[in-house]
Amino acid sequence: MSKDWKTRTTLVHEGSRRSQYGEMAEAIFLTQGFVYPTAEAAEARFLKIEGDEFIYARYGNPTTRMFEERIAALEGTEDAFATASGMAAVNGALVSLLRAGDHVVSSRALFGSCLYILEDVLGRFGVEVTFVDGADLDQWRAAMRPGVTKAAFFESMSNPTLELVDIRGVAEIAHAAGALVIVDNVFATPIFSRAVEQGADVVVYSTTKHIDGQGRALGGVICGTTEFVRKVAEPYMKHTGGSMSPFTSWIMLNGMATLDLRCRAMADSAARIALALEGDARLGRVIYPGLASHPQHDLAMAQMGSGGTMIAFDITAGKEAAFRFMNALEIIKISNNLGDAKSIATHPATTTHQRLPQPQKDALGITPGLIRLSVGLEDAGDLIADLKRALDQV
Repeated sequence: MSKDWKTRTTLVHEGSRRSQYGEMAEAIFLTQGFVYPTAEAAEARFLKIEGDEFIYARYGNPTTRMFEERIAALEGTEDAFATASGMAAVNGALVSLLRAGDHVVSSRALFGSCLYILEDVLGRFGVEVTFVDGADLDQWRAAMRPGVTKAAFFESMSNPTLELVDIRGVAEIAHAAGALVIVDNVFATPIFSRAVEQGADVVVYSTTKHIDGQGRALGGVICGTTEFVRKVAEPYMKHTGGSMSPFTSWIMLNGMATLDLRCRAMADSAARIALALEGDARLGRVIYPGLASHPQHDLAMAQMGSGGTMIAFDITAGKEAAFRFMNALEIIKISNNLGDAKSIATHPATTTHQRLPQPQKDALGITPGLIRLSVGLEDAGDLIADLKRALDQV
């Protein structure tokens, strides 16, 4: 296939496989096993899988392989391994790489489940983790231990306060210490991200979010070199059962066809909404990397070329006022997902980040009045009116 396709063409056609029937839509190979013509053929395949051969859905499947090739082409990596969820991708990328005695440097602004893996799971097995302020390159530099630090891990845009990490800057520091750079790129999306070009070695996504885009299925993916994906991540994932199901892979393939269109429309609306909210006296702050007031606006434009699809804002009157606001919304739904075609409001302090100790919430800026808004595909004017109407209840 041509290697100079633009993004939208890649999202529709890359990795396609057709059976003898010549189907137009991607086929769902809804099977856990595969038939061999002879016992000798089965033996040969278990010794070495060649090309488009498969032995078990936990190891690989034609529909899943289509998705893996398409997302790798979009992300600009050599290969990808599709996982059962976004957290399976994070866990798989880290645990498959690390051993007792290794060291990881991580940004401290992370989703609660990512913190659990780093603080609890890795610590339980003898891996030491040092947390740093993700925006401070000096802290990254000071935390590295050449020869001991095996990985730098961070969310390129943090959940929920939209703090950016300088991918290129951290990559230079990590590579000088001999560490791999593993980036959770969910908020940046594969449309606005150029993480690999900027130095990331491994990129993980929760495909549950923008890639599916309609709240239908859990999924994740690990993108990286063939060496990492097939020799490091795959053995761990296929033996521990974290693979994506063929049906989910088919859902993700269909989601990818409109991914570029959806993300750009959402980001355009998010920029309009952020401007409409900025300066509202009922809000202590409006956080959106596309606003010139965002402290990392220049980095966001250089790194993503967009402010993205997510907004956060702080209702100064606190939790009760935030709840009144959320309960007054008509179009925007209350949920804890993001990247959906439907706009979603989340109260992180009591849901996604509820279990963080209060000092940690304070350090991350997760206040009682903080609202995370995932902007969907509704008309931006309707969303602004819905938000303003709900703010009147504060």
